[in-house]
Amino acid sequence: MPAPIRLRELIRTIRTARTQAEEREMIQKECAAIRSSFREEDNTYRCRNVAKLLYMHMLGYPAHFGQLECLKLIASQKFTDKRIGYLGAMLLLDERQDVHLLMTNCIKNDLNHSTQYVQGLALCTLGCMGSSEMCRDLAGEVEKLLKTSNSYLRKKAALCAVHVIRKVPELMEMFLPATKNLLSEKNHGVLHTSVVLLTEMCERSPDMLLHFRKLVPQLVRILKNLIMSGYSPEHDVSGISDPFLQVRILRLLRILGRSDDDSSEAMNDILAQVATNTETSKNVGNAILYETVLTIMDIKSESGLRVLAINILGRFLLNNDKNIRYVALTSLLKTVQTDHNAVQRHRSTIVDCLKDLDVSIKRRAMELSFALVNGNNIRGMMKELLYFLDSCDPEFKADCASGVFLAAEKYAPSKRWHIDTIMRVLTTAGSYVRDDSVPNLIQLITNSVEMHAYTVQRLYKALLDDISQQPLVQVSSWCIGEYGDLLVSGQCEEEEPIQVTEDEVLDVLEGLLVSNLSTPVTRGYSLTAIMKLSTRFSSVNRIKKVVSIYGSSIDVELQQRAVEYNALFKKYDHMRPALLERMPIMEKTASNGPTEIVQTNGETEPSVPDTKHPPLVTQPANQANDLLDLLGGNDVVTVIQTTLPTKPASAGGELLDLLGDLSLSAIPPMTAYSKNGLKIEFTFERANPNPNIAVITIHATNTTEADMTEFVFQAAVPKTFQLQLLSPSSNIVPALNQGSVTQVIRVLNPQKQPLRMRVKLTYTHIGSPVQDLAEVNNFPPQSWQ
Repeated sequence: MPAPIRLRELIRTIRTARTQAEEREMIQKECAAIRSSFREEDNTYRCRNVAKLLYMHMLGYPAHFGQLECLKLIASQKFTDKRIGYLGAMLLLDERQDVHLLMTNCIKNDLNHSTQYVQGLALCTLGCMGSSEMCRDLAGEVEKLLKTSNSYLRKKAALCAVHVIRKVPELMEMFLPATKNLLSEKNHGVLHTSVVLLTEMCERSPDMLLHFRKLVPQLVRILKNLIMSGYSPEHDVSGISDPFLQVRILRLLRILGRSDDDSSEAMNDILAQVATNTETSKNVGNAILYETVLTIMDIKSESGLRVLAINILGRFLLNNDKNIRYVALTSLLKTVQTDHNAVQRHRSTIVDCLKDLDVSIKRRAMELSFALVNGNNIRGMMKELLYFLDSCDPEFKADCASGVFLAAEKYAPSKRWHIDTIMRVLTTAGSYVRDDSVPNLIQLITNSVEMHAYTVQRLYKALLDDISQQPLVQVSSWCIGEYGDLLVSGQCEEEEPIQVTEDEVLDVLEGLLVSNLSTPVTRGYSLTAIMKLSTRFSSVNRIKKVVSIYGSSIDVELQQRAVEYNALFKKYDHMRPALLERMPIMEKTASNGPTEIVQTNGETEPSVPDTKHPPLVTQPANQANDLLDLLGGNDVVTVIQTTLPTKPASAGGELLDLLGDLSLSAIPPMTAYSKNGLKIEFTFERANPNPNIAVITIHATNTTEADMTEFVFQAAVPKTFQLQLLSPSSNIVPALNQGSVTQVIRVLNPQKQPLRMRVKLTYTHIGSPVQDLAEVNNFPPQSWQ
């Protein structure tokens, strides 16, 4: 066969390919030739063919068929063959392939070879891809080479030992004796790899960390010699002696000094020397200073040294290199909690970074600026951050707005400043704020009683300028609905009141309802605001017309609101003022089991819920409404739905205790309804304080094989009675009588008349809605006498 082409020629040929397909064709053709050569056991050109195969592998083409050829080259006596063979093994093999185990014997032989370069190849390969089995078998040879006087082999053996320790941590003890003299080596390569080995051992074993802490003085001497040594062309990089070794020693000192007073004390002076004597004009010096800063901040260093470290980071912020500025901001962000005052000194420089063109730097500067906000600088910092919010890219607005909200809530110097700041955010970046910003601001405004007139005036003016920011429009609509009377009366004392009429206010709110910019949620806010103004303004007829129009809206939510509001104007007009009165002051509460945690100025106090029993709500006969007219007849009264904590039927006694002082009496239960597998049973109790009140507990059970979901029980009684229907224990009646739904009814019967009740049952069963009506007349006499 003709001699295969050389690697250089193959590279030149592949580079002439104009398309990917043409390149693939060349590669496939060459791979076929290489396979033929391998099959014929061509020893002459095996090295050349494997080299070409490695180049193809680097281009991303499959080269696994050359794995065994690499092993043959490793077994060769020629150094050039071994070099390509070991390179191929490192590229084509890893511990997932069993083939690599065949190398163990070859590597062992080469570790004991008489030529240091062959030993070096074996160490490199073992340190690159040796499996845990190989490391166990060959750790002894590596340990021997670590003790040799040959610096070329010692540095490679140290790196190989690092890999062995990572693969088999229990072999760490084997290398401990060999580490004694490593730091006494003059060769910088050996020193560098020795420090890497010690670092690995300290990070993996607390015992090793304690053992090597005695080396701190020796490491300090080495670092001091590097700083004080004169020019050495062999190790000089931009005027600094071996910066790579300096960085490695600083990292090891950081690990050794962490949480240890004596070690930290021993390295304080050298760290101060490095921090003050290192040249900062070149990137090499900045790298050393950065490692120095990290070491100072991580060990138990002196306060003066920590200030020096933060000042170095402050100088980094003035550097023209974007990477250095980013590193400085990131480091300051990590240290701001522990050294807040020292970082505060660089506040102006940090704020200037908000104007940087680099988005990564701007983001870090924004995060650090929020971390620096406190009660003393809140006004100045918010001014800068609001300016940043106004001009920053959209990707920053959400996080910046969120940060402003949190900072203002925590450090606001006054309620007015707090409201002004949040309104500024809403007008600047209203579309980017969090979902909870609207209710939070509404709560803030509600609780700031003395600021109601000022707030509604500011929001009204903001609404005239811009209705595109939906959260702003929602808050404005809510406030105008609540405090519209203050707006038209001109009661604002904080600034000059504006003259505005009721019709102008309604024009604005009606404009929101028809605006293309308004979302469905915003329209809901606007319609509710208009409805509230029916009790605050005199233009009731106009409001009625607006509400009636939206009773046929295609938006179901808006339609439902309008229909309900229309009902308030008609059947329940007597209830409208009470329903639409101003919201009371709201407190932030968080449920925590049986108690509530009330947040007050950062302090938390457990608050036991009010255990007073809710009074039975009664209404005069002339105020009886007809919510249950759908049950038929005109002799029904209000069903007052009350939300109370209810418990399952098994805790019936405790449930009744919530309703008043009840005593069980010997009233027999009765079956009120039994149809289609659903059974409703009534049990009776009588309230001790008021003998005119009967307490009925319904028990709904289900004998079918499927749950009855969305279960609702409704009841109506004649007008001579008053009825209160409490919340049910569940809205699902379990199948096969595996549980029940309980609900309590309290009935006031002052005239001791026989009780009659109409009930309406709705539920969903096997996917189909079910609705049924029934009348219950056969109540036991004891229940109403």
